[in-house]
Amino acid sequence: MFTTARLPRSPSGWTMAVFGVLAAGLGLVGLVSPDTTIRLMGLTPLSEASRADDDHTLLFLTASSMAALNMDVYYVLAALADWRAFFRWTVPFRLLTCTVFTLAVVTGRAPAGFLGVGLWEGAGALVTGAALRYESRRAARVSA
Repeated sequence: MFTTARLPRSPSGWTMAVFGVLAAGLGLVGLVSPDTTIRLMGLTPLSEASRADDDHTLLFLTASSMAALNMDVYYVLAALADWRAFFRWTVPFRLLTCTVFTLAVVTGRAPAGFLGVGLWEGAGALVTGAALRYESRRAARVSA
């Protein structure tokens, strides 16, 4: 079912690969330097001495960074296999992620710096969706 290539073979594949590589890189940053991830979201990291014993921020960052790294490796592998069904599946769920993260900021559940995460997901979903639409229209013109 899957054949792999050295590079993505379609515009939608490129959107997935670029998103996957960038997000996997950010996942690695979160694993190696959680404070850098905190700063990237416009937040101020706490020193170890000022963290409460029951502060699980670093645990959460480790878990979410590892999940991001794994998930985004899947994105890259799907891009190399040009698995467009997978690309289509990601679009609504990435838009959902954008919505949830944006609402978290709007409702005060998350700081404003978190808005960038949601907007990045939403922009990536829209670019992938636009590439898929372009490819579909191009295929329809070729077969007509």
